[in-house]
Formats: sequence, C-alpha cells, structure tokens
Amino acid sequence: DPNEDTEWNDILRDFGILPPKEKPKDEIEEMVLHLQKEAEGKMNLEELKEAEDDFDEADRKAIEMYRQQRLQEWKCLQRMQKYGELREICGEQYVKEVTNAPDDVWVIIHLYRSNIPMCLLVNEHLSLLARKFPEVKFLKAIVNSCIQNYCDRCLPTILVYKTREIKGRFIGVAACGGIDLKVEELEWKLAQVGAIETELEKKPKKDIMN
Repeated sequence: DPNEDTEWNDILRDFGILPPKEKPKDEIEEMVLHLQKEAEGKMNLEELKEAEDDFDEADRKAIEMYRQQRLQEWKCLQRMQKYGELREICGEQYVKEVTNAPDDVWVIIHLYRSNIPMCLLVNEHLSLLARKFPEVKFLKAIVNSCIQNYCDRCLPTILVYKTREIKGRFIGVAACGGIDLKVEELEWKLAQVGAIETELEKKPKKDIMN
C-alpha cells in the first residue's frame, strides 16, 4: 500500500518512486486556506460568519479585521463606479449634487463660462483629476445657471464642499493658479484643503519664464 507509513515506503519516496506523503494540515493552515478561498470569491461574508464557530478569539479578531478591509474595498469600488469623471450639472441640481452630498464625500465644483480660456483649462485639469481620484465627486456648472450676473473677473471659481460646508474656495485666475496652471499645481491646491490625498511631496514649482 503506497499510502502506508512504513520504512520501505519512506525509502521508495526518497528515490522518487512513490510521491511525497501529504502532510496533515493544522488548524492555522486550514484557517489561511479558508480565508484565501473567501478572498477568491468562492465564499461570501455570510458563509465566513457561519464558519466562525470553529475559530478562537484571536481568529475572530483577524477575520473581523479582514472583513472591515473588504468592506472598505467594496465602498471604494462603489464610489469608483459612481464617480471618476467631471460631470456637468445645472443650477437646479446644485443643492442635490453639492449641498446634500453624502457626509463622507468631498465635492469639488467648478463654476465657469466656456468663453473664458482659463475656465476651459481648469476643466481639462479637473477631468484628469477626476479619473485619478474617483472617490471624490468632481462637478462643473455654467455659472449663469447657478448665479445670475456673476462677474467674469471672479472666474474660474472652484468651490470645495464637505458635510454641507465650504472647506475651500479659489476665486479668479490668480487664486486658481494663473493662466499657465499645471494639473499638478491644481492637485496640490485641492490637497491642501483636504479634498484629495496626493502623493506629491512638495508644492510644484512654476516654470521660469525668460
């Protein structure tokens, strides 16, 4: 019997005649395989919860941490599916999309006019940042649909909201970064008010003009 635990079979295994004997799995290994199976999508969180009866307190804590991690990943995925682009809204949608946005969501809205070159540049940069930071809601609105008789010298206007409050504002060309604004500079500005988590380590330097 090749499965018998005998000295002769051990010799045959050493020479490769018989395959290596399978080692019994301990409880820790079983738990790891259990979690791996869940991570691969073969077991949902409800099934994992039912299996917790076989684990001790330390195992349950590890599983709870793992569950919270998966929950955060799921929330992030939901936001990526919901945001990830610079969307156009009108004044009638302002309260719903901006003021009444979920408390855990940062909202960045650009009030603009399409005949102002700086506004078009800001829209281009915000479109790139919206894809880079899909958990943030990026919006744009033609200023006349939100505020009548808004002064052109106050454009572009970028407002940053969180929990129904304005957390940051950039009004006019100079405040937004100037006509030679780079996307990295705008990213840094938005990061300074807490709207995004940038990987930039320091404020980008402007190009020196001769």
